[in-house]
Amino acid sequence: MWSRLTLFTGNSSPVLAESVASQLGVSPGKAIITRFSDGEVRVEIGENVRGKDTYVLQSTCPPVNENIMELLVIIDALKRASARRVNAIIPYYGYGRQDQKDKPRVAITSKVVADLLAVAGADRVITIDLHADQIQGFFNIPVDHLFGTNVLCTAIKESLRGDEIILAPDSGGVERCRTFASKLQLDLALMDYRQENGTYPKIVGNVSGRRVIILDDMVDTGRTLVRTAQVAHAAGAEIVDACAVHPVLSGNSVKIIEESQLRSIIVTDTIPLSEAARNSGKIFTVSIAPLLAEVVKRVHFEEPISSIFAEI
Repeated sequence: MWSRLTLFTGNSSPVLAESVASQLGVSPGKAIITRFSDGEVRVEIGENVRGKDTYVLQSTCPPVNENIMELLVIIDALKRASARRVNAIIPYYGYGRQDQKDKPRVAITSKVVADLLAVAGADRVITIDLHADQIQGFFNIPVDHLFGTNVLCTAIKESLRGDEIILAPDSGGVERCRTFASKLQLDLALMDYRQENGTYPKIVGNVSGRRVIILDDMVDTGRTLVRTAQVAHAAGAEIVDACAVHPVLSGNSVKIIEESQLRSIIVTDTIPLSEAARNSGKIFTVSIAPLLAEVVKRVHFEEPISSIFAEI
């Protein structure tokens, strides 16, 4: 059966793809990805995929538009090469923050990307920690929505000392943090940005003298985590650590984190780290490769994946 499975990758996630292929015991698929002189993407599949179950691993991280277009062209090339099924593995789903019409004349770009993937020929999407759960409903094809927080949970579990409390940095992350805290059997606190008596923000929950762990789905500019860490320290926290699934880390975010009161931040490899992030003494990575390999195996053999969500 493994002879009928092939894993391809674009240029955004070659290291992660190689790790997943190694976990599965297969060789990465052969694809030649080049650019015309004007920047157009050209893809040539370098092996026979007729009748095969194919997977394309590509995070749509910066440069977002380049990586999305590359993914779409790879999918189309596989479909035209008569692959039996094309599964898009998108560890980080770009444009995930544009999931609603928050102003009168704006696009819901998450839906546009979902439509493009289906039109290109994807039969299934496997992704990790969508910024908003409703994005899963934007697709007209099956979507396996995995949780990188499970991988972070395992990493944090190994370092617990007994006085930890999980802190949600905003109201949108409360449910994520509640689930995380429940799995680790820890208390939950949250940031409250309401202005009362001239003082804000504040923390709802007791963090004094405790190790605070901030959890978010992504770290982009780093300002949310840094601000939350400052408030936690002001409220008497002894140590402040952070976890984030997607290390977008744009601009000078690494410097901001380095100069902050955060002791450390654990991220996954859904997005490759920049050289500055790799050299940081505060940023640590845990891999989602074993999770993705297990999901690919179960999808390929048409086994249920629901049990993975409970495996901590």
